[in-house]
Amino acid sequence: RASTRALMHIPLNMGKVFTRVQKHIEEADAQDPEGYLVLSRDLSATEGEHLFAVTGHVPDEEMTTLSGDFMTRVFEGPYPKAKDWVHDMEIAARAAGHEAKRIFMFYTTCPKCAKAYGQNYVVGIAEI
Repeated sequence: RASTRALMHIPLNMGKVFTRVQKHIEEADAQDPEGYLVLSRDLSATEGEHLFAVTGHVPDEEMTTLSGDFMTRVFEGPYPKAKDWVHDMEIAARAAGHEAKRIFMFYTTCPKCAKAYGQNYVVGIAEI
């Protein structure tokens, strides 16, 4: 688990934080061979939370476990639409007879890659 600083929901130090965490994951040989997964959510307009999938303990990083029931939806569009997708996840959870607790986003590409590919797929994950 890592936190980033933000200004009006725009990350300020994400590159530095993700580089540090990835270095520690690699040093601990804890990278999941199946792929890379980071679940992100805004805790406030000034702080983001990021949960990194790992295969073991990563020294010098906060460890946490995520468990429970979740529902997902896939969205496509620019990053500023994330606030709309959070709202869509709340509506989808209610439509399924649940209340969304925490809502995370899995950004499948970085902003530069999304621009290069011309598409930006994002997976919304709601804890229900």
